[in-house]
Amino acid sequence: MSARLTLVCHAPTAATAGAVFPSGEPLDARGRAWADEAGRSAGQRFARVHSAVCAPAAACRETATLLGLVADPDPAVRDWDLGHWRGHTLDAVAEAEPAEVQSWLSEPDAAPHGGERLLDLLARVEAWLAAVEADGHTVAVTHPPVIRAAVLATLGAPPSGFWRIDIAPLTATELRGPPGRWTLRSTGEPLRLPVAAPR
Repeated sequence: MSARLTLVCHAPTAATAGAVFPSGEPLDARGRAWADEAGRSAGQRFARVHSAVCAPAAACRETATLLGLVADPDPAVRDWDLGHWRGHTLDAVAEAEPAEVQSWLSEPDAAPHGGERLLDLLARVEAWLAAVEADGHTVAVTHPPVIRAAVLATLGAPPSGFWRIDIAPLTATELRGPPGRWTLRSTGEPLRLPVAAPR
């Protein structure tokens, strides 16, 4: 049995533009335009989707809809809970809580923000990956930390590798193979067509 899993990072939000820890914001105007544009050109990519899920956050639900997907909300692919840091920039938090930010970046079992530890996020995503249907094409519209965790689990990399993975808005990461033995096929593939440079 072979499966295909496409992990789609939601389109931009105000938090994306402001480099703010997200707190469930909807798409901003740019995000809606990007997702709408991608939806009009993504028909072939998602033509034979067997099942689709999305994180419960508004940005993921909106992105899924604009891409033409009928996606069921799945709490297993919800965003990383960063507790009382949500809605603040990393720079502001680092200025107010420098020791806490240092421990968060270097200790995967630390949760100075009062939310979810990195180890918990990694375990949650790994368990979800193992439960994906073993045949057909599944699409999950979710958040960058969830996709980073999925890449880490697929590669069997240590938690420190989480900070070395960049997931841009409205990009796709493709996994293939039977659940439990996923192979990373590609990551960071833009769903929008590139804008032609002016002549």
